[in-house]
Amino acid sequence: MKMKLVLGFCVVMAAAAALNSQVSMAADPVELDGLIEPYLIVKVGSSVPGILETVKVDRGALVKKGQVLASLQSKVERANMELARARAEMKSTLAAGQARLDYAQRRQQRMEELFKKKVIPYDDMDESRTNSKLAEMELAEAVENLGLAALEYQRALEVFRRMTISSPITGVVMERFLSPGEYVEDQPVLKLAQIDPLNVEVFAPVEIFGSIKVGMQAKVRPEAPIGGTYTAKVVIADRVIDAASGTFSIRLEIPNPKYQLPAGLKCRVLFPSVR
Repeated sequence: MKMKLVLGFCVVMAAAAALNSQVSMAADPVELDGLIEPYLIVKVGSSVPGILETVKVDRGALVKKGQVLASLQSKVERANMELARARAEMKSTLAAGQARLDYAQRRQQRMEELFKKKVIPYDDMDESRTNSKLAEMELAEAVENLGLAALEYQRALEVFRRMTISSPITGVVMERFLSPGEYVEDQPVLKLAQIDPLNVEVFAPVEIFGSIKVGMQAKVRPEAPIGGTYTAKVVIADRVIDAASGTFSIRLEIPNPKYQLPAGLKCRVLFPSVR
C-alpha cells in the first residue's frame, strides 16, 4: 500500500513537472530573423508620351504627396488651355443676347397694346411675338455655348495637367531613370519608396502557426550599426504554409515618422510569450 502511494505521488509529480515544463516552454519568447523593407515602392511615369522638360528631384530626395516631380514639354497644351479659358470667360455674346431679348420683349409689349387698339394689323403683332421668341432662343443658345466653352476649358486644363508628373506618396526617391530631353512613353521616370511606416517581413516556423495574431506587438532590433529596439505591430499573419520550407510569412509595421530607420536592414524580431 505504501509502495502504491509513493508510486502515485511520483506519477503526479512527474506530470506536474512535465506540465510546468510545457508551460515554461510556451511562455518563452520567440525570436526570429526579419528584414526591414519600405512600406510601398512606386515607379512613377507619365500618362502621356512626350519629351521631358524638367526633372526636379534626384536619388535620395524627400518628396511629399502631390509634389511636382517632373514635367513634359507642354507649350501647345498650355496655349490650348489659355485659348479655352478665354472662350469660357467671354460674356459679350451672353450680354448681347440678353440685350436683344429685352428689346424684343419691350417691342412686343408695345405692339400688343397697339394691336388691342386696332392701330396695327395682326401680321405686325405676330412678327413682334416671333422676334421675341427668337431672341429668347438665341439667349438660351448663348448660355449653352458658354457652358460648352467651360467644359472645353476643363478638358484643356486636364490635358495640360497630364504633362506634369506628381508624387503619389510621401517618401524618398530611390532611383531616377530619365533626364530632361529624353523621350518618355511607357517607361518609369522615377522610383519612390514610402518609408513611414516600414514593413518587417518575417518567416516563422510552422510550429508556432496560429500563435501569432494580427495586432500583436513585437520588439524589432535592427542589425549594427543602427541597433536599438523598436516596437512593431503584426498586420499580416499568413494562413498558408510554404511546404518546401515549413514556414509561413508574418508582416509587421514600424512607425518611422522621422525616417530614423533606413529600409533594407536585417533585424531580429522578438515576439512575446506564445501559447
